[in-house]
Amino acid sequence: MPVSSSGPRAVRSPIGALWALAAACAGSAVVPWAAAQPRDHGAPVAPVEVRCNEQRAQAPLIRGNMITKGRQPPDERRRRGQLHQQAIQYRTERYGYFAPFGRPGTDPRPPLAHAVSTRFFGVRVRLHERIVPAVRCVEAELRTACAAAPYEPRRLSGIRDHNTYHSGEISNHVYGIAIDVDPDRNTCCGCVPPWNDHPLCFRQVGSIFERMVMPECWIGVFERFGFYWLGRDSLQDTMHFEFLGDPERILVGAAAPVDPATLAPIAPPPAALPARAPARPARPPRR
Repeated sequence: MPVSSSGPRAVRSPIGALWALAAACAGSAVVPWAAAQPRDHGAPVAPVEVRCNEQRAQAPLIRGNMITKGRQPPDERRRRGQLHQQAIQYRTERYGYFAPFGRPGTDPRPPLAHAVSTRFFGVRVRLHERIVPAVRCVEAELRTACAAAPYEPRRLSGIRDHNTYHSGEISNHVYGIAIDVDPDRNTCCGCVPPWNDHPLCFRQVGSIFERMVMPECWIGVFERFGFYWLGRDSLQDTMHFEFLGDPERILVGAAAPVDPATLAPIAPPPAALPARAPARPARPPRR
């Protein structure tokens, strides 16, 4: 695939070949969106067009590639455990230290210190400042690429101050790089209650896409800009997207991260479509 106009970035991760393979999967297509330049002593500067690179989620950061299971051989469990720790450190160095996971990097502050409030389709959500440009590029592309299947989110969940995973895992929500879209309408049938009590989780379906209201088109757009859809995971978490791309190459030609506070606003969304209300099937008896 052609490389980005900003040129290839040297692979510095200790995970070596896996990181290199993930970097090789990154594309160079872009989508434009408007951002305002930083102000100089309070003087406004005209907005300039900033473009986002397309990139794939980095394979070593994907949950399914590093969680361990009881039937795995000891060597495989050990390899995955090492990969898990390296992935935690990767996120720590780029998004902040969430104690007690990993080791503090050059910036010992927690991810919450880098959280900013932004809007996605007009709905407010708090995320890590580094991924806000990627979220804005996703929205701009969704409005055109998925216009045939209009969808308006009503509720979003972003950064959290506590970890909701167990057994040594850590949620990407604590780093501010994950976003849940309409948790009440897009299911997580592999999660713990109350999430797996959703009526759609008890319905026989031919595809996981039938257990969500969000259009399938949204998944492809998110994943073009470095996000990973956790509906692909054993959790079947259809509401959840997490940025697993390289935050340093979100923007084309950016010498430094863009201040999210300077982003030009996106046009207000049209009126939301009425929510689909599936009938609740009879729940199987508990055993």
